[in-house]
Order: sequence, then structure tokens, then C-alpha cells
Amino acid sequence: MTKARILTTHAGSLPRPAALTEQFTRRAQGETVDEEALAAAGREAVASVVAKQRAIGIDAVSNGEQQRESFVLYLRRRLSGIGGRGDRATFADIESYPKFKEERARFLAARQAVSNVAHLPQCIGPISYLGKAELEEECATFKTAYAANARGAAPPFFTAASPGILASIVKNAYYPSFEAYIEAIAAALQIEYETIVGNGFNLQIDAPDLALERHVAFATRPTADFQQFVEVVIAALNRALVNVPREKVRLHVCWGNYEGPHDHDVPLVDILPILQKAAVGGLYLPFANPRHAHEYKVLRGMPLGADQILVAGVIDTVTNYIEHPEVVADRLERIVEVVGDPTRVMAGTDCGFDTSAGMGRVAEDVVWSKLGAMVEGARIASQRLFGS
Repeated sequence: MTKARILTTHAGSLPRPAALTEQFTRRAQGETVDEEALAAAGREAVASVVAKQRAIGIDAVSNGEQQRESFVLYLRRRLSGIGGRGDRATFADIESYPKFKEERARFLAARQAVSNVAHLPQCIGPISYLGKAELEEECATFKTAYAANARGAAPPFFTAASPGILASIVKNAYYPSFEAYIEAIAAALQIEYETIVGNGFNLQIDAPDLALERHVAFATRPTADFQQFVEVVIAALNRALVNVPREKVRLHVCWGNYEGPHDHDVPLVDILPILQKAAVGGLYLPFANPRHAHEYKVLRGMPLGADQILVAGVIDTVTNYIEHPEVVADRLERIVEVVGDPTRVMAGTDCGFDTSAGMGRVAEDVVWSKLGAMVEGARIASQRLFGS
């Protein structure tokens, strides 16, 4: 019989091989690439990254998003109605610090990477889902890699973008209203969500929009306007998940996976009551970064649903500091004390390590050491919490 313990996972994206990043970057910038060679490199990368996760002791693994150039912009190939050139609002915290903004711009200019703020398309026609064959191939590749490494593993997970983050990054130039646009996206993504779960994976909805957009699209507007946006997105998401068992879904919300001031971030207390309306079996929140490490306490007054788990971010994904396992264990114990039940807490990373190809701030070898520290920290916490 397996002893009770805190299981480990992460937020999805893991460093991609340099050659794969180069091909994704060229394609995102409009260049022609060898699609067959790119596909082969992606399959090889998935096999490698799944084996590494299991070797290091991660329980619930993903495909590392190796076959996608971005956690959200992969959808430009899977949905109709997306094309042309769009733009993205600036981030309020970055704009508030001109010297930091200049330094960040120099850093980004020197990188070969796929951007989630540049070379963007927009919505120029009706949205429908065209990517079923590509998604099925992605699922099949992950199935094969997972089957070779499944011994002792927890159920694997597969990421998909939320309707709201796509609507935020890919601006609407076709639908008569935001509500109509978000409804069309949700209807299309319903196919993706159901296909992922139908292939035997748990589903992680990546929804940074539900926190991030407060200091981007809603930077100059009242908090109440942003909260209404969150309400609209959650309602659309629930409609897209109508046929998916809630215990198969976790909702990942964050304030943007970038190193920056983050002093314009919306407090968790302002959005958690709305997030809790999502038809999901788990909430995934970042508690390792310096801006939000204290906010696990909010769950004391706004507890999880009786059937929900919490995936707690206990590893920062934008710094090359390797967390000490005792630090990880301490974080987990504090979070468990608030949640009240260690069986309802999983250890995770704050966000992905390479949410768009080449943009990761943490060196690949350090990534794996950080994940190893998380595994060891969860082991230590489990010994203290379960006595095993």
C-alpha cells in the first residue's frame, strides 16, 4: 500500500532544446521552417522531458509543452479567424520603472525567443476549432512517452489555454462585443478540453488573464471592471467544461511569469471569490515568489470547496536561486495548516519554466535542480505531516 504523502507536479512548460526553440522562433516571426523536422524534434523533446521528470521524482508529469511555441499562441494554428497583426497593452509595473524597462528591453532584444507580446495576430473572422488532428497527435506523443515512464506515477496532466488569455493577447477585430468574442473562443476550446480529457489526461487550464490583466488591459480602470472581466471569463470557461468531470480539471492562475516589480498586481483576496466559481477540482496558485508568498493565508477565510485540492506554487520560476528543501517543506507545512488537510495539497512550481520558447529566465540545469529540491522538500514535509 502506498504511504500517504504530498505529491509533486509543476505548471506545464519546461525548457525546450535550443534547436527546437530556434525553429519555433523563426516560424513565429513569419519565416518558413521545415515542418516535418520541427515535428520530429518536438516528439524527441517530449520523450526526453517526460523521462527526466520521472527520473527526478515528479509524480504528476506533463509533456513540457515541447510541441508548442507558447502556452497560448499555439492556438493561432488551431483556430480559424486568427491572422493579421495585433498588439498588446503595456504592463503597468514595467511602465512605472523606466530604468528597469530599458534593461528588460535590452535583455529581450538579445534573446532568440517566441514573444507573447510581439508578432501577435488578431481575430479577423469567425472562430472555430480546426486543430483536432494536431491535438490528437500531441496527445499520442505524450501517451507514448508517459507509458514508458508511468511506473509509480500519478495521473499525468495536459495544459490548455483559457478563453480569457487568448482573448486578451489576440485582440478582437471581428466580433461585435467582448462577450461574443469570449463565447466563440470558449465554444471552440470546448473541443480541445474534451479531447484532452478523452485521451486520459487531467486538464490544466492556464489562466493568467484572471490575475495578470488587472495590470495590463485594466491598468487604468477600476478594480470592479476587472472583477467583471473575471466573472465573464469564468462563466465562459464553465460552459466550455460542461462535459468534463470537475475532478479532472485544475485552474492555474498567476500574475504573469516574468521577473519584474509586480507592485501593481491585484491582491488574491480581490479575485479568489470569483475564481472559486470555476467548475474545477483544483486551484493552482503561486506562493513562492516574493510578491505573493503570503497570500496562502487568504484561504483561511475563503476555503477551498469540499471536493477541491490546492496545487501550491513553492518553487519560483524566474530566479536561478535553488530553493533549499527545508524552505520548500516549511512552505508546504504552512499552506497545509491553512488548508487543514495535507491530502488536499500538492507541491508545484509557481508557473512554467519556459512559457514561450526561449523566454525562460532559469538555466536548464538549474530548472532540474529546483524540481529536485521540490521533490525533496515534499518528502520532508510528508514525513512531518504524515509521519511516514
